[in-house]
Parts: sequence; C-alpha cells; structure tokens
Amino acid sequence: MIFFVLVGLLGLVVGSFLNVCIWRIPRNQSIVRPASRCPSCGKPLRPWHNIPLVSYLFLRGRCASCGAPISPRYPLVEALNAALYVGVLYRFGWGWHLPVYLAFVSSLIVITFIDLDFQIIPDGITLSWIPLALLAGAFLLPDPFMPGRLLGWKMSLEGAAAGFGLFYLVAVLSRGGMGGGDVKMMGMVGALLGWKGVLLTTFVGSVSGSVVGAYVVLARGGGRKTKVPFGPFLALGALVSLLVGREIVRWYLHAGA
Repeated sequence: MIFFVLVGLLGLVVGSFLNVCIWRIPRNQSIVRPASRCPSCGKPLRPWHNIPLVSYLFLRGRCASCGAPISPRYPLVEALNAALYVGVLYRFGWGWHLPVYLAFVSSLIVITFIDLDFQIIPDGITLSWIPLALLAGAFLLPDPFMPGRLLGWKMSLEGAAAGFGLFYLVAVLSRGGMGGGDVKMMGMVGALLGWKGVLLTTFVGSVSGSVVGAYVVLARGGGRKTKVPFGPFLALGALVSLLVGREIVRWYLHAGA
C-alpha cells in the first residue's frame, strides 16, 4: 500500500510540472525558467503556494498576491496524473517498464490540454517519443494485450508504422480533416502499444469523439464545421488500451464466439 501512496504523491508533484508544460510549451516558453508565477499579475509563487492540491485549497482557488481566480484545471491535472500513476502501477507492477508508462500517461495529459486550448499537438512531444518508444518496446515493455510477453522491437515497429500509416492515409483522404499532429501522435502510441493498441485507440477515440462532436453540434448549437480537437479522444483511447485493453479484447472475442 505504501508504494501506491508514494507513486500517487509522485504523480501529484509531476502533475504540478505538467501544468507548467501545458501553459508554456504552446507559447514557446522555457519549461525550466523562470520559476512558476501567477499568469494574471506575474508575481513568482512562493514555495508554499505551489504545493499540489493543498495550495489550491488553502488559497481557496485565488492568487495570494492579486486575488485573481486560479483555474480549477491546475488541481485537476495534478489529481488526474496521480490517479493514472496509481492505475499504471496497479496494472503493471514494478519494473523497468514503469517509468516509461508513467511518462507516457503524463505526455497524454499534456497533449490533451494543449490540443483543447490551441488545436495543436507539439512535435517536440510526439517525435521525441517515437525513437524512445521503439527502444523501450524492444527491451523493456510488456505486450499490453498478451500477459507475460515482451512487446519486442518487431511489434513496436509494426505498431508505429500502423499508427502513422493509418492516420496519414486518413489525413490524405480527408484533405486536411485530420491534422499532422494526430498522425505523429498515433505513431507514438503504436510504438508503445503495438498494432492492437492502435486499433483499439482508434476505435475508442472515434466513438468518444463522435459522441462529443454530436453534442457540440446539437446541444450547444455548434455548426457542422465546428472544429473539435481529436487529440484528447486519441489520448483517452490510448489510456483505455493501456489500462484495460486486454479485458476489452478478451470480452470482444468471447462475445463473438
């Protein structure tokens, strides 16, 4: 139990850093310097004002210097990252694969919120991940869909090719309906989860994206040309594939038998 608590606390701390990445990366700012500051007044945050979750509650969601509201997204990102860290540990246990998967889920969170705000998926995240994922897949990562089996370089490479190739084809056929960021993101996902992960991620992402898109068009009065970023739904699909993909595939095979 103590290990889950420690990993959860690590997730909170890293989640605080993810908020910095989400704010600064699309604005082409350094994620290292300067120190964290209030986006409203620019005053640097005191160390005790930057404690994950606790500071937000203690300050009642407002900046200690100017009183400007602090977006609830900050504690949400911290809590979400912590929950996913615990979920990954529960799913896969300890091993050299653990830091890879933890970094992967954190990257998906950053991609999700940047895409929601700016409709972009930074190449610095996806393209950096692909060679690292291929290397990790060859030596460290288990096959998420086959217990006791290493993913292996061949399946990792096949997954990257499947994710990149499938979405590149969709991007060409849709004539701009699919962004290049989504293509590279799926290359990253495929390298980490294999071709089965690509298929399940695509399915979950498409279904969830269609439901939300229909809601935006019908319930909120958006037009048919209203743009809904696809990256967050692909991130959801990748998380589902990583954490419960094995059970979903097993259920599908038994249901079809």
